[in-house]
Amino acid sequence: MTPSTGPGGPPGGAPGGAPGSAAGSAAWELLLPAASAPARARGRALQEALRDAVRSGRLPPGTRLPSSRNLAADLKVSRGLVTEAYEQLTAEGYLRSGRGAGTWVGDAVRAARPRARDLAPRSPADRVDFVPGTPDLSLFPRSAWAAAQRGVLTELPHESLGYPDPRGLPRLRTALAELLARRRGVVADPERIMVVSGVAQATSLLAGVLHARGTRTAGVEDPGSPQHHALYAAAGLDTVALPLDDEGLATGPLYASGVRLVVTTPAHQFPTGIAYSARRRAELLGWARSVDGLVLEDDYDGDFRYDRAPVGALQGLDPERVAYTGSVSKSLAPGLRLGWLLVPDWLADDVVERKRTTDLGHPALDQALFARFVERGDYDRQLRACQRAYRERRDALVAALAEHFPGARVTGIAAGLHAIATLPGRHGPEESFLARVREAGVAVRSLAAYGHGGSARTRAAQEVRLVLGYAHLSPGRIRAGVARMARAV
Repeated sequence: MTPSTGPGGPPGGAPGGAPGSAAGSAAWELLLPAASAPARARGRALQEALRDAVRSGRLPPGTRLPSSRNLAADLKVSRGLVTEAYEQLTAEGYLRSGRGAGTWVGDAVRAARPRARDLAPRSPADRVDFVPGTPDLSLFPRSAWAAAQRGVLTELPHESLGYPDPRGLPRLRTALAELLARRRGVVADPERIMVVSGVAQATSLLAGVLHARGTRTAGVEDPGSPQHHALYAAAGLDTVALPLDDEGLATGPLYASGVRLVVTTPAHQFPTGIAYSARRRAELLGWARSVDGLVLEDDYDGDFRYDRAPVGALQGLDPERVAYTGSVSKSLAPGLRLGWLLVPDWLADDVVERKRTTDLGHPALDQALFARFVERGDYDRQLRACQRAYRERRDALVAALAEHFPGARVTGIAAGLHAIATLPGRHGPEESFLARVREAGVAVRSLAAYGHGGSARTRAAQEVRLVLGYAHLSPGRIRAGVARMARAV
């Protein structure tokens, strides 16, 4: 039995495929698996098969359906099953019927998109991608994570699956307070820790609260993260690019800017790789106290230091003038969307309320899982494993640059997941160098690409300064990529 279309339909019916058409036959073939489904699921399967046929366009608007008696006979199911399916889909708007006129496909449905697009950033397999920002996702501790998940599902009380405290589960905030105090020197009160979906959400929450209090401008490091402008603009704040010197954020331009909020990466400045000097840290806190200002410390990769113990967080020196944020995006995986924000006491209530109204809190199961992961020492083990792997990759990068680009100067390698390579002038100009290596299948960014106000421009006309991310590449891939760059130029 095939559906039919034509002038016999109710008024308003759109013409569809001809009786017995390939489209009609294919549509009815979709119903055959539904008819063979288990008895209890057969009615639901039939309804879903009909919906899919209408959504996909295989049953176009205006198509007349067989009578319930005929369709039931063709599918060898009860007539009541087909009648119920027709009535349900008519109520939902997929079908329409008229007394004595039969049942027809309605004209309210439009064919669904054939697939969902994936907008996640991807690098073609044939390219060597030195763009920084991604850890090695193959290092994600799947076994330990799965064990923690099983443990949490076994022990988690039912009430913990309700709406959580917007700050985060007390168990996780307590575990984070101990972790951050021990590893990063943070003054970590669990009452002032907020679990967030990452540094981007932490930044947005804080910017929104400060905007409501009258702040209209944020100072950002130059060079710095290219995402700052969009994040602050979404909260109604303008950004002012503030230059760096060899010790960190230059305080003269900071005072002259008139801002009272500044965003910094003092443990390992992104992208230059410098660590703020002790003197500059003190000067930055002096600025915040003198203007009644706030420093937002983005500790994006502070756990990774290769020459000595990591430099402690700036927040530990003045918790009332520094808001501190970090995440597991570099230590575990960015796809977990899990981070933390510590705020001064005078901002805590407002930030908590904004978090509540934004999303009603971070997923409770994810929080409990990470708390267990931290409590059992799995997170410390993961950091040690990553540090060993990333040190090896950093050394591979430095050796490859020395071999293929003699005279290159590599800086910012004491910590973090990227390095700055300054190539001799004979390889310039920079624009020509970048074009050649791009054609050779190497993705790389210059330091100038991270500049907001021009301070990251090359110091000499022919000089090439590259920001090379290495954490996500194997040592062999790093060596191959540097060699490919050398051949290209």
